[in-house]
Amino acid sequence: MTLIEKPSQLPVAIGEALKSTFPQLHVGNHQDFQNSGDKTGVLITVERNGPGLRSLEGRKAHALSVSLKAMVASGSAPFDACDLASQLMDLALDNRWGLPADQCDVPTSIVAAPTIQTGAELDYDTWTVSFTQTLYLGPPLLEDPTGTPLFACTWDVSNINDPDQYRPLQE
Repeated sequence: MTLIEKPSQLPVAIGEALKSTFPQLHVGNHQDFQNSGDKTGVLITVERNGPGLRSLEGRKAHALSVSLKAMVASGSAPFDACDLASQLMDLALDNRWGLPADQCDVPTSIVAAPTIQTGAELDYDTWTVSFTQTLYLGPPLLEDPTGTPLFACTWDVSNINDPDQYRPLQE
């Protein structure tokens, strides 16, 4: 598994997983679909990157909002895009995309819906699967270089931030 160093590693990992699962589909980001005449495929987009709760190891959390736009060619069978979106939802469920579990949570708030075109009209040939996935970046902050667990009770010390006032745990 690859150590996660930046948020852009998530859409790359998702793309690799989708290409191996759906080799017949065009999978990529917005640049891959700009000049593509055939819009059949899955467009991967990161729509937001916000802060999350730090990991238990102290790593900084990035809650990424990801969209997978499932597009089928016009003239496809009715609900082909809906079926593809359902397959994408099933794949996303509990998937860390080959990234380390201590740095990547499973997706949450997974939902699929037809894409809204200009105005209020729905495009049933394009469905969007959206979810939030949290990445934990940076080094773990809770590594004790001495290897001895230390603790302090706030009522026993005058300054909780003073490491000299901490003592080893009793065994």
